Amino acid sequence: MLTVDYDRLGVRAGDKLLDLGCGFGRHAFEAARRGAAVVALDAGPDEVTGVRDTFGAMADAGELDAETARVGAVQGDALHLPFADGTFDRVIASEVLEHIPDDTDAMAELARVLRPGGTMAVTVPRCGPEFVNWALSDEYHDVPGGHVRIYRRSTLRQRLTSTGLDPMGSHHAHGLHAPYWWLRCLVGPTNDANPAVSAYHRLLVWDIVKGPRLTRTADRLLSPLIGKSLVVYLRKPHIIPKGTGDPGTTDRAPSRHEEAA
Repeated sequence: MLTVDYDRLGVRAGDKLLDLGCGFGRHAFEAARRGAAVVALDAGPDEVTGVRDTFGAMADAGELDAETARVGAVQGDALHLPFADGTFDRVIASEVLEHIPDDTDAMAELARVLRPGGTMAVTVPRCGPEFVNWALSDEYHDVPGGHVRIYRRSTLRQRLTSTGLDPMGSHHAHGLHAPYWWLRCLVGPTNDANPAVSAYHRLLVWDIVKGPRLTRTADRLLSPLIGKSLVVYLRKPHIIPKGTGDPGTTDRAPSRHEEAA
């Protein structure tokens, strides 16, 4: 299940897209299905191997054209991305910045590798539901590689715009998931055998696999109220060429229709 709205991000066939902190690849796979050239990057070797294997399985199943698809997965450090300035048209960083102590350095790297006029989507746990999780369980976040901070929307937006990006709006996602994590934190985050947790997990799997109207409607109604994730969209301004304005000044990027023209 995707957290990012790809239409809002502007993903199109042929775009170069970076999925930072890809995990096991849900956003990378959808971008590849849409014809983007995808680089999935994660610090974990198991995640990178899993994404590579799934890309191969997608090609074998005919979901990707093995001859023309440009996809890959690499292990890397968010603070030192192995890409040149302006490499990517689109960047996704989903549920990763809350794990990084030096988050502003990671944000600067994301902005650096995004081309002028390109767009970015950043998702983090929403502060309200996340405060509840932290209050219910230290084990939820106080573990190696766990969450090191809770973002308020204003703080996340300020830190991202300080890198030179322009905000394009935001929304919340996964309204059904916040109560699930409250329940998990209440009984213990690793207590998968709890009957209530197991039942709720089956509900979420049913929603993800089948997408029934009942759960999709419930999620849509709950997301603005208690959605577990905050999603922020940003655009990197164009740089005005010398001779057409003050050197070093920037201009806001054109609309998608202007870009297409």
